[in-house]
Parts: sequence; structure tokens; C-alpha cells
Amino acid sequence: MAAAVLRCATAIAVPSAAAAAAVPLHHSPAFLGTVRLRVRVLSRRIPSQRRAAAAAMSSSSAAASKAHEAGPWSAVPGLSLRDHRFAVPLDHSNPSHTITVFAREVVAAGKEDTALPYLLYLQGGPGFESPRPTEAGGWIKKACEEYRVVLLDQRGTGLSTPLTTSSLSQITSAAEQVEYLKHFRADNIVKDAEYIRLRLVPDAKPWTVLGQSYGGFCAVTYLSFAPEGLKSVLLTGGLPPLGDACTADTVYRACFKQVQQQNEKYYKRYPQDIKVIHEIVRYLSESEGGGVLLPSGGRLTPKMLQCLGLSGLGSGGGFERLHYLLERVWDPILVPGAKKSISYYFLKEFETWLGFDKNPLYAIMHESIYCQGSSSKWSAEKIRNEYESLFDPIKATEEGRPVYLTGEMVFPFILDEIRALRPLKEAAHLLAEKEDWPPLYDISVLNNNKVPVAAAVYYEDMYVNFNIAKETASQIAGIRLWVTNEYMHSGIRDGGSHVFEHLMGLLSGKKPLF
Repeated sequence: MAAAVLRCATAIAVPSAAAAAAVPLHHSPAFLGTVRLRVRVLSRRIPSQRRAAAAAMSSSSAAASKAHEAGPWSAVPGLSLRDHRFAVPLDHSNPSHTITVFAREVVAAGKEDTALPYLLYLQGGPGFESPRPTEAGGWIKKACEEYRVVLLDQRGTGLSTPLTTSSLSQITSAAEQVEYLKHFRADNIVKDAEYIRLRLVPDAKPWTVLGQSYGGFCAVTYLSFAPEGLKSVLLTGGLPPLGDACTADTVYRACFKQVQQQNEKYYKRYPQDIKVIHEIVRYLSESEGGGVLLPSGGRLTPKMLQCLGLSGLGSGGGFERLHYLLERVWDPILVPGAKKSISYYFLKEFETWLGFDKNPLYAIMHESIYCQGSSSKWSAEKIRNEYESLFDPIKATEEGRPVYLTGEMVFPFILDEIRALRPLKEAAHLLAEKEDWPPLYDISVLNNNKVPVAAAVYYEDMYVNFNIAKETASQIAGIRLWVTNEYMHSGIRDGGSHVFEHLMGLLSGKKPLF
């Protein structure tokens, strides 16, 4: 373990403040223009060595400007926004190849020039971009009362060199795709964040990080390997499992039990949907090939139908949205004797609910977020087989039992049933077998943590198991927990202002410890 920790600490080297200070961190067109003007006017009377030095300084300034480009301010109701693009190394140990990482700076309207501390937001995922504000509201409005918020599109998402099914097709070999994709985990997201902090925050001061779900996993990686960049950390449903090798089996065993409970609660609220889902399963299993075509060319099968639980069972309002979706499953019979069929509306909505085709990183990298020096070997599928008597949709239908939907699990069969993922199937299987994943956490550093941390732990969280979260919290020195069943995993979305204010109160001492 000690050796693993040492390797971890050396593997995740981040740019030092001294190295960043060697290049000016903030540039304006006026400054760059002044440098060019002085070189042009004085070039006839200064020695060649000094001319070369001046030219080198101009070149260095131009390179720094290219490494960080800031756009103009724009506005939405109540907020001012500014876009930033950074040229960061794909592999921070070998900066020869760069990618673009995008971040959006957000302040309350009128505070563009106000000196404010910085707060970095890390989105859930993996593979999803940061929110796109349309107005001041929720946690962003509350945070902007005191902070300059930075919404980071983690590498491979949004505008940060997005990895889509079409862009990944440029890499024609599955092995080469894996070599590229291995750089898109929490360790490199943290390196990107430090790269940005050193160039964006005045005097490279530490900033506060807010991590939701997978973003919280990244924040704990940050605490492990670059705590000097952190002023404080807020976690919402984002305490990752700690441990040796791959923790995916432990995660999925716990999650299947929670998913079972969520199914039972759903059918207690909507018992009529037991029959509806039985009818859908029969229809699909009796269709040619065991399913029906989806609008994008994929296939809806009974097992794919169960994937609706990913969005429907674990977030605020999910039960209601799932029920309303099932209301629209069948086409009306307009002509007597017409064949019963699943509606285009339902099929289209089904694809929208999953979203795997638009965010393939979530599907093909999901289990790797639990791996350190070991492979996942399609852990969710393996653990599902242990619960197959409960989660077999056809058997449940035949026996008249409720068909249990699944939760946040990615199964290898989706690589066949979602058309857009089929070209990535071989790479996904290679990723599932990959063993040499670098460490993501340093438990010894977490045990001696000095950074103030506050975490919202949701008692009925279907995505991040409550007991696992508590165990992880016990390893982070000084963490303050807010355990609540007032919110589901989506608390930052459903009650963002309250959640943010409560966590800030824990850090400031406004909320009692007991």
C-alpha cells in the first residue's frame, strides 16, 4: 500500500506555482501591443542579444495568450458570463499534444470587476458537461452572492475537445482509442483544474471546489494529490469508494440492493404500472429478434427497457416522469383491427432518457472510475447475474411479479443495442479488461487532510451508496457531514440554493456540529 501511495503521489504531478509564474498569467491586448511596439521602435539601437531577448519575451507572451484565451462578457438575466479556453496537455507528463479545455466564468450581474474568491464546479458523470445557465437561479445564484463561479467542462465533454461517437471515429484502431481514452479520468481532470487555477485565479490563490456526484469523486482526487490548490471543498452526493484495486463489485452489490428498494417504492406508488410493463416486456420478447427498432437504428429489448430506472428511480421527480412516460407507450388504434404497436413518442423519449449516444464517455468509461491497478471486467453485469432471479424481466413477467428496473449500471449489451455505440464496442471491452489504471486516491493524505470539507450525504441515494459514503467520510480528516433524506441524489438541482447554503454554513460554523 505504501509503495502504491508513493507511485500515486509521483504520477499525478501538477504544475507548480513557480513554473506558472515564469509566464505571465494574465494578458490584455494592450500589454501585448506594447511589447511589440517597444521591440519595433528600439530594434535599431539595441544590441542583437537584447533584441533576441525581447523577441523571445514577445514569443513567450504570445504562447501564453494562446494557452489561455478569454472571451468577452455576455449576459443572461441576473448573471454575467465569460468563456475561457485553455490549451492543456492530453498527457500532462508529455505536453507535446494539447487539447482544449473550456470553462465558463459566472458572476452576478454588475460584479464583473469585483474582487471575489473563485469557486470551481465539477459536474457529475463521467462524460457530462457543466450546466449552461439561462438565468440566475438555484445554487449558482446563491454562490454568485460571494463567489466568482467557474463552470468547467471536464475534458472530453461539452466544449472541452468533446469525445463523441463521431469524433472518436477519427481514431480507427480500438487499441489506439483506449490509449487516448485512458487520459480522461479524475486524475487528469484534477491536473487540468490546477493548470487552469494557476492561470486564471489572481496570484494563483487556492479556490473552493463544489463537486456533484462524480464531480465529488474528482474533488476527493484533488484532496489527495493537489490539496495546496484548495481553500475548501463542498461535496453533494459525491463521496467515492476508497480501497485497493477495483471497488466496482462492492459498489454494485450495494447499489442493486438500493435499486430493489426504489423499485418497490415506485410500484407501491404506481401499482398499475406493473401491468403496463408486463405488456411491454411481452410485446418486445415476442417481436422479431426479441425487440423493436429505435428511431436511431438501435433496438429496444426487455433488458434495455429496464435501463429506464437509471433516470426514473433515483432523482427528484423521477417517479412521476417515469409514470407519465409509460402512459404514452402505446399508439392508439385508429382503425379497427390495426396491429398494436409501441408509439414513436415512447421510443424517441426512451433514447433521450438514456443519452448514451450523445455522451459515450459515460457508457464506455463508467466502470473505470472505480479502478486503481485492476480491471472492472464488466462488474455491473457480473453482479447482476447474482441477482438474476430478481432482475430477469421475462421471468418476472411470466410469474406475475413486478419487473425491476436497473439503476446506474452500464451493461455490455448496450454496445449492441445502441447503434451509435457499436463502433466503440471493441474499445469498451478493452477498457473493461484494462488493469494498469493509475491510483485515484491517497488515503494517507486524506487521513491527514487539512482542507475544510463539507459533504451532503443523501440517505436514500441510489447512485452513491449511503454506507459506502459514510465509510469514505471516516477516512477524510475534518470532514463535516450533512446526512439527509430531504433530497435524492439530485439535491443540488432540486434544492440547490438550500443545499449550497447549508454546506457553506457547515464550513463557516453557522450550522451546529451536532
